[in-house]
Amino acid sequence: MNFIQAVLMGIVQGLSEFLPISSSAHLVFTSNFYKVLANVPMHQESTQEVFFDIMVHLGTLVAVLIFFRKDVMKIFAAMWHAIKTRNWSDSEAKLGLYIILGTFITVCFAYPINEFAAFLVFKPAIVGILLFLTGIVLLLSEYYSKRVSVKKERVDLKTSVLIGFAQGLAALPGFSRSGWTIATGLFSGLDRVTAARYSFLLSIPIILGSSMVYPFIKIDFHEAVTYNWHAILAGTLVSGLVGYLCIKYFMKFLSKFSLAIFGYYCIIAGIFTAIFFTLY
Repeated sequence: MNFIQAVLMGIVQGLSEFLPISSSAHLVFTSNFYKVLANVPMHQESTQEVFFDIMVHLGTLVAVLIFFRKDVMKIFAAMWHAIKTRNWSDSEAKLGLYIILGTFITVCFAYPINEFAAFLVFKPAIVGILLFLTGIVLLLSEYYSKRVSVKKERVDLKTSVLIGFAQGLAALPGFSRSGWTIATGLFSGLDRVTAARYSFLLSIPIILGSSMVYPFIKIDFHEAVTYNWHAILAGTLVSGLVGYLCIKYFMKFLSKFSLAIFGYYCIIAGIFTAIFFTLY
């Protein structure tokens, strides 16, 4: 991995982690396009690539923590108060419980399909098809949302369960985590901003947990001394900076515009990559 590749993939991760276009799909596409250009077998993956993928996800985790720091602190404070008083009527305390529940459901659903998700990393044509399906889901959710006259501004128990399942399904590269969770929120009657806020908050424990556990399963730390650390750190920094700016302007975008443009993008990008890698 060289410096330019790392920065490029950091930008891709920062943009696609929070935009509903599947960060995993774009990392798969970027990595495999690079391998095609470099004439490297697509099935070849080093531990450095796995570690770099973890690091750029940590970069975007820092971005979402900084952007939603006030929300996170309010949720923790409300939950601590609820534990002490045994009164869970506060909406922020309930939101914390829903995030815990949604995370539990995500893990239960994602774990059984984890091996298949890892297999798809080397099947970019299939990932392209899944990205195409993400685009269809985004368009359908926008169509449904426009037909709902009164939208909910708070997440409830049923919605948290459904969004947890959606996030678990998004373990498959091509199924956008933010896309499927926001779309599920829209199908459940939430407005776009509320659905996006919950989606981003729900991403925190999942990214944190996978980043802490996954390295000890997959990474050979004896090889770590051979990694291009300048490139890895640059990519991580770029992913965090781009991710923060992406959240900031995406939230503003959602308050005025629909997700349709991202749906059309996923459809076009999915078709193109499926055809390209099938022919290749």
